[in-house]
Amino acid sequence: MNLNVAASKAMPQTITQKIMARAAGLTSVKVGSQLRVKPRFVLAYDFPGVMDVVFKQLKTEFGIQRMRDPSRYGLFIDHMVPPQKPSEEAVHEITRNWANANGVALYEREGIGHQVAAEKGFGLPGALVVHFDRHVSALGAFGTLAFGIRRQILEAFAFDEVDMQVPQSVKIIFRGRPPAGVMARDVFNHLIARLGPGNCCDQVLEIEGPAIAKLSVDDRMTICGLATFTGAVSAIIVPDETTISWLRSKTDKALEPLYGDSDAEYAAVHEFDLSEVSPYVVIPPSPANVVPLAEIAGQHIDQGYIGSCVSGRLEDIRAAAHVLKERSIKPGFRLNVIPTSQNIMREAMREGLLEVLMKSGAFVSASSCDYCYGKIQALAPGQFALSTGPLNIPGRMGSTEARVYIASAATIAASAIEGQIADPRKYFSAH
Repeated sequence: MNLNVAASKAMPQTITQKIMARAAGLTSVKVGSQLRVKPRFVLAYDFPGVMDVVFKQLKTEFGIQRMRDPSRYGLFIDHMVPPQKPSEEAVHEITRNWANANGVALYEREGIGHQVAAEKGFGLPGALVVHFDRHVSALGAFGTLAFGIRRQILEAFAFDEVDMQVPQSVKIIFRGRPPAGVMARDVFNHLIARLGPGNCCDQVLEIEGPAIAKLSVDDRMTICGLATFTGAVSAIIVPDETTISWLRSKTDKALEPLYGDSDAEYAAVHEFDLSEVSPYVVIPPSPANVVPLAEIAGQHIDQGYIGSCVSGRLEDIRAAAHVLKERSIKPGFRLNVIPTSQNIMREAMREGLLEVLMKSGAFVSASSCDYCYGKIQALAPGQFALSTGPLNIPGRMGSTEARVYIASAATIAASAIEGQIADPRKYFSAH
């Protein structure tokens, strides 16, 4: 299959410019231009004070009784799952009723929305997608330009088009292959360590290079889903045959990838040799505090969490099972493994990974966002956690007096064995 799309004749364009031009009905656009663009898909998860308010405003402020094109929208119930209070179930019921009344697709208890969106074919190459949550950038793994537009999501539901400015792009070139025991999470943290947490402010990371072919779809989603921690507004990986093959197994929607021109202008170009990447740990209280694992090895940890919208995929569960196979978690250590979607959980079950994890002493449960932000298995004051979640700010997983470190699933599995932050690479060389 020839995946190339003819380059713009008007002016050299990045992949970001081309996608935004397509969404605006134009042949080309300039960086900094203010546009009215029509997103291919508008996505959201229900959460108190967000979508329940939007649904009310659509009717009371805009007089919208029914969405004109329901196929453009997708809703996810993935927080407060299962609900613990009547008020939480009431929020879910508002979402169910609105979706049913408007013919909008609703995915409940199928997993975390950003992952389920990919599984349901919302991450199409060359498409513009919006959500109020910035981690929707995970769909960039498929050549999708996905933005978190926060409260502007009301505009996306009320009108066909939204106002957006064309951002600058930063080209990221990956070469080499990560060593055994080094995961996509480490690759991203290496990027932060090199670039800094604000060096790509309000820009899009356009990721390409020969190493992409060696990265799985899971790896790509992890890297793109974390883009906001470089200051970027999104990330996108140039689509290839891996992208197309994965999507064909999930959707029958038309695939129309776009590619940047070779002479397009970028705010900066950075190259990374992935063979030089080692494990990293993010130290509280900020996701910007990235350090090599060697600098923090030996730090006592009480609890581990493998899951969330940015990790908890099959590659993460496989890595954890590899480390923990025929080994036991240190007594007193609590390891929670929460697959990112029910589909991932079923596949992990078929591969025997969940049995390995449970035999080691891990607690495995169905997909939910609630472990990530401390609604379930909250930390007490003075406790230490090692997480694959996106944030480690005070109070993220419970008490503001607890401390949350972030690392890869492999590192967390190794740390669960030792009860302290540990380098996972020795467990990969041991098998």
